[in-house]
Amino acid sequence: MAGASSGVLPFYQRYVNGVPVPGRKTLRLREKYILLLVLMTFSIVCMCAFMYLPNLHDKVSMEEMRKRLHDAGDRLFIPQARMGPDGVPLDWGKVLRHDEDEDVHNVNDKHKLQGKIEKAWEQDKLSEALGKQMDLHPDEAQKLKESIKFEKENVLQKQREENERQKLAAIEAAKQVVKDHDGHPGSRGGEPSDPDAKEKRDKVREMMRHAWSTYVKYGWGANEHKPISRRAHSSSIFGSVGLGATIVDAVDTLYVMGLDEEYKVARDWIATSLNFDISADLSVFETNIRFVGGLLSAYALTGDQVFKKKAKEVADKLLPAFNTPTGLPYGLVNFKTGSSRNYGWASGGCSILSEVGSLHLEFDYLSTITKDSTYRDKVMKIRNFLRDADKPSGLYPNYVHPKTGKWGQHHVSMGALGDSYYEYLLKEWLVSNKEDSDAREMYDKAMQAVYDKLLAKSNSGLTYFAEYKSGRLEHKMDHLACFAAGMVGLGAEGSDNKQKYLNMGEELANTCHESYIRTATGLGPESFRFEGSVEAKAIRQNEKYYILRPEVLEGWYYMWRLTKKQKYRDWAWAMLQSLEKHCRTEGGYTGIKDVYQVNPQQDDVQQSFFLAETLKYLYLIFSDDSLLALDKWVLNTEAHPLPVKGVNPAAMEL
Repeated sequence: MAGASSGVLPFYQRYVNGVPVPGRKTLRLREKYILLLVLMTFSIVCMCAFMYLPNLHDKVSMEEMRKRLHDAGDRLFIPQARMGPDGVPLDWGKVLRHDEDEDVHNVNDKHKLQGKIEKAWEQDKLSEALGKQMDLHPDEAQKLKESIKFEKENVLQKQREENERQKLAAIEAAKQVVKDHDGHPGSRGGEPSDPDAKEKRDKVREMMRHAWSTYVKYGWGANEHKPISRRAHSSSIFGSVGLGATIVDAVDTLYVMGLDEEYKVARDWIATSLNFDISADLSVFETNIRFVGGLLSAYALTGDQVFKKKAKEVADKLLPAFNTPTGLPYGLVNFKTGSSRNYGWASGGCSILSEVGSLHLEFDYLSTITKDSTYRDKVMKIRNFLRDADKPSGLYPNYVHPKTGKWGQHHVSMGALGDSYYEYLLKEWLVSNKEDSDAREMYDKAMQAVYDKLLAKSNSGLTYFAEYKSGRLEHKMDHLACFAAGMVGLGAEGSDNKQKYLNMGEELANTCHESYIRTATGLGPESFRFEGSVEAKAIRQNEKYYILRPEVLEGWYYMWRLTKKQKYRDWAWAMLQSLEKHCRTEGGYTGIKDVYQVNPQQDDVQQSFFLAETLKYLYLIFSDDSLLALDKWVLNTEAHPLPVKGVNPAAMEL
């Protein structure tokens, strides 16, 4: 048993029914042909696969790729540029916009750029191939290659120059003024006949120049600036997003004051650099009164279409905030995503009365000039909802929920959180040329409840608005509430007792004046109280600051226009002198932290509303009544003038 002894079966041995039988040592002819065919097929497959492998000899090196990226120039890497007031970049580069022809962050444009790089590489390979085919000497082939490279770079340079030329042409085109109308004669001028008033008005113009020029120098393009630190201010209500709030807020003041050079700089920046394609949560209320209001005002004053276009752009960014069951908007909206929310500190996730109620003037006028009812429909839905809502004791609480429509904490105030809701009811009636009877009726009912519940007198006879909190009064009046002196005075016309409300407006204006003259600086505190022997004075440290606010001056301005009593101009001049003494610096104007200190610490912020409101009211109070006449113009809560329908050409539908 050879097999058994060796332990391995011979290769030819096989089993049949368990019995080993000898096997064949050779293949039949047919089997040989089959095996040969299999080997040939495998060889052909391998050869074909090898032919399709990439040519590694032509692989682009890292050095060559680096060169291609360099040749691509600023089409690949685009440094951001900050534009100067003259429209010229402050540094080399360009601002990346997502609406331009090519955006390297866009997938399609990435492919375009990659194609250009590959095309350039192919041109180099072609030049090498030409040298080989033409059987050129290596030196001549190198010269040909360099010539082709030079021509390619020349073409790319010309293309870059053409792109730059087109961009500059677009900027120049935006600077061209295209008008829908010429505004109204009462939008400028108003020089007073009184030499003393003229001298004081000229002083206000000088203050405006100083505030504006320092912003241009230290904060251009930012929302505000720090006059002491002499740098941009990025902690305002708009955060670090550079929207040029001071430029938009100030542009109508520059125009009204006849500061033409400064106005043109502001106008051209708005036309070429104001951009709302940002990812940030912005206040619906503040964006509306400052940006939409400021742009619409500039349009109404000048007829320049660029302001109308920009106003529509920013208003469209606000629209997602209105997508609620009640139509009451949220307080914040993200300009990129459209997501909306309310402030975390607001009562129970509520919206704020003054914010939801201070959109009507701007949105209504925007619908008029664009012939798009979308904006008017939004604010009419708000008005109708609040009109029909049940009000506790006839009062409007400061908080209302945008989903349920239910009131939040029962806090009622003519100051912060409530103020401009009442103001806009009256001004909706005024801007309609007194035809909007629904707005007037709502104003009268709302204010009657306020007079009944909040109006009070101090021991010495000072009239003020207290705050109502869950059934009790807090005898505190905000600086913000001092606007009501002018509102009550304006509302006297058309009321059931004109003289009564004129007198009430004067009493409120006097109380706010007392809050100023009882300080060491001649400037009023953020809020003041009436408690025991304390009258019209701040008690708490966090109420003693002044941040260049206009509301007290606003009340005096309307009282001057309505009564012509010299004391209002005198009070305004005294305030101006206090501003010059305590708030003016070489770098602009700043607020102060304690109005009761002889040498107060300054807060180092020039607020945008200082140029929009405070200086505008000072200028108007020393101007003739023909400038922004009360029967032709209505000022929004940021002092941006809007035209009265039917009597002002700027209010006509196009």
